[in-house]
Amino acid sequence: MRTRRTLLASGVAGLVGLAGCAATPPTADDERRRATGNASATGDDDADASDEDTTEGDVTRIGFVGDLMLGRSVNERWVDDDNPENVWGSTLSRLQELDGLVGNLECCVSDRGTRWPNKGYYFRAAPAFAVPALEAAGASFVSLANNHVLDYREPALRDTASHLTDAGIAHAGAGTNRESALEPAVFEADDLTVAAFGLTDQSEEFAAGASEPGTAFATLDPAVSPTRSLVEEILDRAETHDPDLVVASLHWGPNWETEPRAVHERFGRWLVDQGVDVVHGHSAHVLQGVEVYRGRPIIYDAGDFVDDYVDYIDREGVHNKRSALFELVVRDGDLDELVVEPTAIVDEAATLADDNIAEWVRDTLVERSEAFGTEVERRDARLAFPLGED
Repeated sequence: MRTRRTLLASGVAGLVGLAGCAATPPTADDERRRATGNASATGDDDADASDEDTTEGDVTRIGFVGDLMLGRSVNERWVDDDNPENVWGSTLSRLQELDGLVGNLECCVSDRGTRWPNKGYYFRAAPAFAVPALEAAGASFVSLANNHVLDYREPALRDTASHLTDAGIAHAGAGTNRESALEPAVFEADDLTVAAFGLTDQSEEFAAGASEPGTAFATLDPAVSPTRSLVEEILDRAETHDPDLVVASLHWGPNWETEPRAVHERFGRWLVDQGVDVVHGHSAHVLQGVEVYRGRPIIYDAGDFVDDYVDYIDREGVHNKRSALFELVVRDGDLDELVVEPTAIVDEAATLADDNIAEWVRDTLVERSEAFGTEVERRDARLAFPLGED
C-alpha cells in the first residue's frame, strides 16, 4: 500500500493514494457498514438494510461538520448549564465514537473585547461553555477562517487561540499576522496524521496583514496567481509534518445559496489536484452537494451544525436547521467512503434527525450532488459516497 508519506517522499503527492495505516478496532457501528453494497441513490433501502459488513481491516473515522455557531443565543442557552456538552444533544454519542472531528468555529471564544464597528451580527461564546463543549465532542480541529472570529477584535481572537491551544484543539485560518494565519495545523486521528488549513473569501476587512491580526483571506480562484502561490506555500508547510491526510477547510460563498459558485467548484478540484484529500466547505448555512473528484470528497457546504437562526423555510429549498454529520471512513489506509448522518437543530442544540427530516436531508443531498455525477448509495437512514478511485 502506498501511503501519502511514500508519495510525498517520491515527489508525486496528490496523484494517487493517500493516508497511512490506521489502527482502530471495529466497533458496533462497523456492522452497519456495507462494503459490498452498491445500490444507486434510487436503490431499495430494505435490501441495503439486510446487508452485513464483512469487510476486514483497520478503520479510522473522521467527522466533518459545518458552522459551529456557539455565540449569541446558543451561548445564552448553555452558558449556565452544568452540562455544556448538552449543546450537542443526541449527536454527542455519535461524535464521541469518532477518531477525529473537524468543524468551522464561527465565533470567538472570549469574555472580553469590543465590537468590530458596523457589523450586523456578533458571535462570541464564553470560554466556560465553549471550551468544555468542544472537548466533550472530541473536536480535533476547528477552522477560524471566517467572518465572525474577529467580531470582538484582536483581544478576543487571541483568547480564542489560547483557549483552543490549552484544550488541545488544533486550529488554523486566523492568527496574529498573515504568517500565522496561513500556518497549517496538525492533529492525530487514531494512527493518521492529518494536516489542516483554513482559508476564506469572506469579510476582507478581517484579513490578516504582515503585522496585523486577522484571517487567512484569499480570492478562492485557481486562475489567480497569488492564490496559487499561497496554497502551494501552505501545502509545502503541511508536507514538513509528513501527513497522511491533508484537509482544506474553506469559508466561501454567500449565505443561503444551495449551489456552489462555479469558481469554487474549480478551486475545489484544483486543490485536489495539488494533493488535498478533503475539501471541507462552509459559509452558506445550508447544505450543498458533494462531489467526488479523483476519489476525494469535496463537501461544498456542510451547513450549520448548531446555530440560533430561525428556520428559513420561507426561502425555497432552504432549511438551515437541517444538516448532517459527514463521516470520512479510511479503511486500511485508503479513503473508503463518506457516510452522511442526517441531523437537525432543535432549541439551540444539535440532534439526530427524526425520520421526516432525515429523509429530506438524504433526498436533498442526492439532488444537490447530481450535477457533479456523484455516485451515492443509500444505507438504512444514511447515505454513503464511495471514495478512493482516482
